[in-house]
Amino acid sequence: MNQLAEWLSSGTSMNTNVSLNLVSSIGVILFLWVVRALLLRIVRRRTDDIRSRYNWRKVSTHVSVLIGLLAIGRIWLTGIETFLTFAGIVSAGIAIALKDTLANIAGWVFIVWRRPFSVGDRVEIGKLIGDVIDIRVFQFSLLEVGGWVDADQSTGRVLHVPNGLLMTTPLANYGAGFEYIWNEIPVLVTFESDWRKAKDILLNIGRERAENLSEKAAERVRETNRKFMIFYKMFTPTVYTSVKDSGVLLTIRYLCRPRERRGSTQAIWEDVLDQFAAARDIDFAYPTRRFFDSAIEGKSGGGGGEHEG
Repeated sequence: MNQLAEWLSSGTSMNTNVSLNLVSSIGVILFLWVVRALLLRIVRRRTDDIRSRYNWRKVSTHVSVLIGLLAIGRIWLTGIETFLTFAGIVSAGIAIALKDTLANIAGWVFIVWRRPFSVGDRVEIGKLIGDVIDIRVFQFSLLEVGGWVDADQSTGRVLHVPNGLLMTTPLANYGAGFEYIWNEIPVLVTFESDWRKAKDILLNIGRERAENLSEKAAERVRETNRKFMIFYKMFTPTVYTSVKDSGVLLTIRYLCRPRERRGSTQAIWEDVLDQFAAARDIDFAYPTRRFFDSAIEGKSGGGGGEHEG
């Protein structure tokens, strides 16, 4: 390496020490590149899992860059008596000029250390919702969900989000810790309908569609309690009753996986439409106008009139 440095110095009129540092730096880069390439080749031979390969590729890149910076910094800063003196000279300027960049790096460190999400998770940050498809030092990428699509499905767009946003914006992870979400489907029936019968029908539909998740969800909560304070006692589907202007509101509440929300909603609604169509004493409610004759329909002593519902 000394001979190569001397040859480079004689051919370019470069200082011998600078040439030696340059050759050493190139040697470090080539060595790390070869080691990383060999490691990734071994990983590709041993596994076909896409996520595993991706993780190895990202981790090896980050580790190689970190080791390279430390090694090259050691080479070039040998002549400086104290690194703290050098750091003090440049730190103020870096803090001002690279404020956003440092925030993004801090966000990346937070992602690596605390693991608020990983590749494949569905997250919501600010007004953005999507599936995490990539994590880098300065940003992470989402495959957008929602947007102009009226459901929890992909739009096809890729969103690049600065890591620094994690420091100032709340983040929601749809699957970290507890992999299920509660979904609710409101069903409005008329006041004249047999709402108790309708409630029984909805409860049976909910149990048929989501009952198989109850034991799995309960077990998952028991595992999650080791890390988060999540306390759910009831996991079976239920139907809540309330009253609205146009009728009786029956709300089905049940557990489902985030990516199955639209499919489960469709399946339940199809069952509701079929079974309500077969029930002559149950009708859906919607804004209507009708005349109300209290002498026939109402209580004694009342006056007739027009009613909007």
